[in-house]
This record gives sequence, C-alpha cells and structure tokens, in this order.
Amino acid sequence: MKHSLRTKFSLTFALVLLLTIGLISLLSNFFIERQFTNYLAIQQDRRTLEIADNLSQQYDSASKTWDADFVHTIGMYALNDGYLISVMDAEGQTIWDAQTCDMSLCDQVTDEINQRMAMLHPDREGKFTEKSLSLIKNNELIGTVKISYYGPYFLNEDDFQFLKSLNTILIGIGLFSLLFSFILGTFLAKRLSSPILKTASVTKEISDGDYAVRIKESSNTKELDELIIAINHLADSLGKQEALRKQLTADVAHELRTPLTSVGTHLEAMIEGVWEPTTERLESCHDEILRIGKIIQDLERLAKVESENLKLEKSRINITEAIDQALNSLAPEIRKKNLHVVTTGMGSDIEADLNRITQVMINLISNAVKYTPEDGMIAVHLSESDADLKIQIKDNGIGIGQEDLPFIFERFYRADKSRNRMTGGTGIGLAIVNSIVDAHGGAVEVESQLDEGSCFTITLPK
Repeated sequence: MKHSLRTKFSLTFALVLLLTIGLISLLSNFFIERQFTNYLAIQQDRRTLEIADNLSQQYDSASKTWDADFVHTIGMYALNDGYLISVMDAEGQTIWDAQTCDMSLCDQVTDEINQRMAMLHPDREGKFTEKSLSLIKNNELIGTVKISYYGPYFLNEDDFQFLKSLNTILIGIGLFSLLFSFILGTFLAKRLSSPILKTASVTKEISDGDYAVRIKESSNTKELDELIIAINHLADSLGKQEALRKQLTADVAHELRTPLTSVGTHLEAMIEGVWEPTTERLESCHDEILRIGKIIQDLERLAKVESENLKLEKSRINITEAIDQALNSLAPEIRKKNLHVVTTGMGSDIEADLNRITQVMINLISNAVKYTPEDGMIAVHLSESDADLKIQIKDNGIGIGQEDLPFIFERFYRADKSRNRMTGGTGIGLAIVNSIVDAHGGAVEVESQLDEGSCFTITLPK
C-alpha cells in the first residue's frame, strides 16, 4: 500500500519525536529515581543515627534512669515512619520494644511498606533488615538500640506519592509531546511536500507537452529551490528544442519542396513536349537535385556526429594545417567573391583530431565566406597562452542580431529566416562546431553586430 509523501513525512517526524521524547523520559525517570533512591538510602542512615541520638538524650546519667514516656514517643514516631526499634539498657534489659508495645501496628506498617515497594519494584524481593547501634552519652555506653527497616531503602507514603506523581507527569508530557509532534510533523510535512507535489504536477504537465508551464513558488529549502530551478530550466530547454524541431521540420519541408517542385515542373513540361530538353534546362534540374543532396548530406553529417558520440582520434597536430586545408577547400568561393583572407599569428602543436578540427575550420570559414559581401575581409588569427590555444575567425559581413546570439549553437537554429538559396542552410553547422570543440575540452564564443561582422573565438587546451 502506497502512502502520500505528506503522510510519510508526518509519521516519520512524529515517530522521531516520539522516540526522542520517550528516550528522554525513560532516561530522566531512570536517573531521577536512581538519584532519589540514593538520597533515600543516605537519609535512612541519617534517620537511624538521629533515632539513636534522640534515645540517648532520654537517659539521666545522674539517676541512671530512662524517661520511658519519651522513649515510647520516639519509638511510636519511628514506627509510623517505618522503623521498628527495640531499646535496651547497658545490662541488656529491654526498655521499650515496638512489637511488644503494638504488634498489630507493626504488622500494618511492615505490610504497607512491602506493598509499596512491591508496586515500585515488582521484580525485586525486598526484606526488613536489622541494624544495631550503641547508645552513648558523655562518652559512656548506656545501652543499645536495634532498628529494623526495609533495606536497602524504602518509601514512605509521601515518597511513594512523589514518585507516582513524577511518573504521571512524565507520561503526560510524553502524550502531550506525541500529540504536539504529530501536529508539528503534519504542518512541516505540508510545507515540505507542497513544493514537491507542485513540482511533480508541473513535471507531469511538461511530460505531456506543455513546455510553457513554470513553477513560480519558492520554498525556504535550498535543495527544493534548486529542484524548482532545474525543472523550470528543463521546461525552458525543452520548449526551445521543440521550437527548433518545428522550425527544422518547416525548413526541411520548404527546402525539399522548392527544388522538387522545380524539378517536377521542368520534367513535366519536357515530357509533355512544352519544353525542349535543352542542356540548360537539364542543368537547372541537376542543380536542384544537387541542392536536395546537400540538405540530405547535412542531415547525414549530424546523424553521424551524434551516433558516433564524437569519438576523437587525437594526434599531435599543428592548427595551421587544419586552417590551410579549410582555406584550400573554400578557395573557389573565396576567389569568386574576391574576398581578402589574412592569416596571422602562430600556435604550438596540440593534441587533437585533425579531421574534426578541419571540419570546425571549414564550417566557420565557410560561414564567413557566405555572409561576407564581395571584396570583404576575413581574418584568421592564432594566439596562445601557457595552457590554451586560441583561434579567431573575424569577418566584416552582415553580422548576427543580438536576439539570435544565444541560440546560434543550437541544432537546426538559423539566424537567417529568409531561407535565401545562396545563404540558407539546415542550421547544424555551428551545432557541430560546438560539439567538436566541447569534445576536445575547449570552448567556442561569438561576438557580432549587425552590418558590422562577426568574430568566432575557439579556445583549445594545449
């Protein structure tokens, strides 16, 4: 049977408090009773000495006689307190004996003490013990007193009521604490579980496709606030990815539809005899087919990068080799637009995958060529520190809008929404660049202004 988080919190909190309070109550009861019984044993010894001293005061040394009435009074008081005494003079003659004086009262007192001690310690078998003390006055032995009492200690009626009241108070405190802990546990469980339940509810809405939902509440718990931030960030990321996915679907559909429609129209006209199948018209169809092939090639490249999880084949390379390969492969486009390309700086050899780094250079320089007008400038600059190597690729092209900069490394995102045939693409080039650089333990950054140009900076560990 499953229980709600709130119920588990409440029960757990109440159980912890109950165990804590119960343990405190048991330890308190144990130590209080222990100290109290030690106190009683000490007081019992003091009481016997006090009885002996009081009895000694009832002897008149001058007349060698005892004040029997006061001895009787002391004996009865002692009997009521649970002490049975027997007083004898120096010759061993009995002066006063509790059992002889009132046997029934002695039996009543002993029975009451036995009952009280049996209730307090049912597993302990107590008994009355006898203690003999000498009676001395003016350094003269005047007799002895035998004191019989329940050992090693016993409780009189007041003592017993005190311990009984103490136990009742402790039990009452325990019951009150249990009720208080349950109420407090329920309250705290509600405070703790509410944001978690809200988070679970929002997470379910996100899993159902509602990426606009957010958790606006906050808690006073650091871990819960971090969880809320993470869930909101997840929803934001999923929303962006969903928007990019829809944009990709629309882009790819448009990119495929346009050339396919063009090829279909041309072929249909030639089949029906409306157009002559001239070389120019066949080349136009061929160009459109190549365009479709490029789109498919871009998608295959992305699938390859993701499926291989960017497995790197590192070796000791010089970064200028990758830059030269990229410039050589793009030389026709550079000459066609009459672009001025300048390479400056030098860098040390680094451990990297040459093919992957070359792919990064081709993607970035290709973008610079694509978005830089004729007679424009592209500058590639190398610099290094003790730990890192930096490559900057700067152009004076059309630039990127500030609103697009945070998203240009997302897959399928295109800052150029016009789908211009000359500049349009599937929007995966920079995503691949970011993945390759990240796999090398580096970072890629961009600075750009519209109509002024862009500067991509790649940092690779040496």
